Amino acid sequence: MTPRFHVPDTALEIREVHKSFGGVHALRGVNFSITQGEVVGLLGDNGAGKSTLVRCISGVHPADQGQILIKGKEVNIHSPHDARSHGIETVFQDLAVIPNFDVVRNLFLNREILSSNPLLRLLGWLDHKEMKKQSEIALRRLNSRIPSIDEEIRNLSGGQRQAVSIARAVNWGADLVIMDEPTAALGVEQSAQVNKLIKLISSQGVSVLLISHNIQHVMEVCNRAVVLRHGRIAANVAIEEITPDDLVGLITGAKQAA
Repeated sequence: MTPRFHVPDTALEIREVHKSFGGVHALRGVNFSITQGEVVGLLGDNGAGKSTLVRCISGVHPADQGQILIKGKEVNIHSPHDARSHGIETVFQDLAVIPNFDVVRNLFLNREILSSNPLLRLLGWLDHKEMKKQSEIALRRLNSRIPSIDEEIRNLSGGQRQAVSIARAVNWGADLVIMDEPTAALGVEQSAQVNKLIKLISSQGVSVLLISHNIQHVMEVCNRAVVLRHGRIAANVAIEEITPDDLVGLITGAKQAA
């Protein structure tokens, strides 16, 4: 009897994606995929096309040409709402949190749960009890160190703020979370906490596309690295098969992919 091996599902596939801004061709036929639960580092120098690609996937700037497939099915992403409806959540570098709101209000920002009472719902009353309950579940899922869900975001550390942003993304049923430089403004300990969160959500089946300039963090948490140069894929390599120096060489162009 021939043994059967489980092949991970493809969470995201990009096929021949192009994007131009006037006379600037930012993306030139980009192709790559991410499997379920995989962490892929998206790397490249400034101007390589990383931000443009992320904006195409997240619906900020729809692609001019090409296909985006989610779980093998082609989808049309023309807005951030479209991306979210297909299970794609993005944690941008500025985190998009409101400092004087507490953890619960930030977790449910623009997605508040209305009261189950028809009259109160009509008046716009919120179900604070249910939102607190779901917030506790979401943060428990990430083994979060946040002291209290009633704490205002401005009183939290950088790592804890990242945890809230990641919990918000995962809480909405995300199959793919895009993270834009999540450790850029963090210290060593807080960066380590974020890396743990990335590993944790990937172990739960969530795919992660990580944009980072920190080669060491990429080596620690990613399964694979996709390198962009001048809007094209310069390399698509397994982390276990390369060294940090190799990765730097691929980014700068000093080294060519095998």
